[in-house]
Amino acid sequence: MTRSHGAGSALRPAEIHRVIDTRAIRTVFQPLVRLDTREVVGYEALSRGPAGTVWERPAVLFTAAEAVGRLAELDWICRARAYEAALTAGLDPLVTLFVNTEPLALDSECPPDLRKWVHVARERLRVVTEMTERAVSAHPSALLTAAATARSAGWGVALDDVGAHPASLAMLPFVHPDVVKLDLHLIHQPDRPEVARVVNAVVAYAEQTGATILAEGIETEEHVATARGMGATLGQGWLFGRGDPLPRAVRAPRTPVRFVPAPQTARARQPGPRAHPFPDSVQPPAYEPGHEADAAAHQPVPRSQGGGPDRAARPARLLPGRPLPDPTTARRFARIADSAALVAALATGVGQEPLPGVRGADLAPNDPLCGEWNVIVVGPHFAGALVARDLGDDGPDATRRFDYALTYDRDLALAAARALMHWIVPSTR
Repeated sequence: MTRSHGAGSALRPAEIHRVIDTRAIRTVFQPLVRLDTREVVGYEALSRGPAGTVWERPAVLFTAAEAVGRLAELDWICRARAYEAALTAGLDPLVTLFVNTEPLALDSECPPDLRKWVHVARERLRVVTEMTERAVSAHPSALLTAAATARSAGWGVALDDVGAHPASLAMLPFVHPDVVKLDLHLIHQPDRPEVARVVNAVVAYAEQTGATILAEGIETEEHVATARGMGATLGQGWLFGRGDPLPRAVRAPRTPVRFVPAPQTARARQPGPRAHPFPDSVQPPAYEPGHEADAAAHQPVPRSQGGGPDRAARPARLLPGRPLPDPTTARRFARIADSAALVAALATGVGQEPLPGVRGADLAPNDPLCGEWNVIVVGPHFAGALVARDLGDDGPDATRRFDYALTYDRDLALAAARALMHWIVPSTR
């Protein structure tokens, strides 16, 4: 379950510094079980501050650490303490340990006194790195980097609280998690109208990738039945156990939690953090005047079953290489941003938020993207990409020509979108 940063109390800077300096963090573990057999397949590590203090509550602990600029260090402490406790208890290597991670913390180095446990964990533990929901919208680039880092260690990736916020659902195809954790509100309030849309999207992703669905917040047998009806095969919650120290002997599960193959990026040119998003295998069929390419860029995107914009189906709309839009296009972007989970504009001379609700990424004048126009829409049931190259004509947009192609190949659209995600800067908080 996600470490919440929303709660807080009167911050005591000297006290939170002391908690961090003395590494006064302990870890408790909640079991994860198979819903059909109740076999324990893993544990989620839950961090706590000193018992009997306000810092015992993780929400207060993390809020205070962020306020004093030590969130990344606290995150390293929590992970190292979890690894230390699991290794000390002799956790079987087939039992999966779920550990929350702040993706932004991966930009900082592990403190020297904690490195031992991090290194040993890479060799002896089977870990799933849980990505927090708040990082989905705050820093998608860090989220993708964190997922790649986990996979480079042979570990898995989980996306937490899916369904609680549109951004977490929208980022499923980009994070490509091995485990999708359904938010407890879906299990506790299954009759809400939006639940069916969320579950359909998650089941579709699981069918496409082989990912495992895990339901959070299971407290009753009725919750078990609800979770299984939503496609969940794993569950966690008070019905199976609260946060406790690890038992000394945990039997290895007959079938460990499955890790799915990592997403393939080889079909996009120059894979990497600054990859060029124009896929080699999409060959522009012809050149067309700019107004025709612009019309293609505004093809209809999916609507929800109720007829309104489907936020889950519109996670990314990216328009790189162009100047800031004219007033008409600006209004169109504002409407899209009001209904989409993530909208980004990549161009020269843009700030963090060039338009309300639109994330910006400022391109250098000599950036290769400045000669392109890419519009990408990706959702659970739909994917499409317009890729266009400016032929360098002068004059008004309506007379300029572009090489362009429109593809609905999901793999190609995802490869291009993943590349563009690395340009998006963190949002302001």
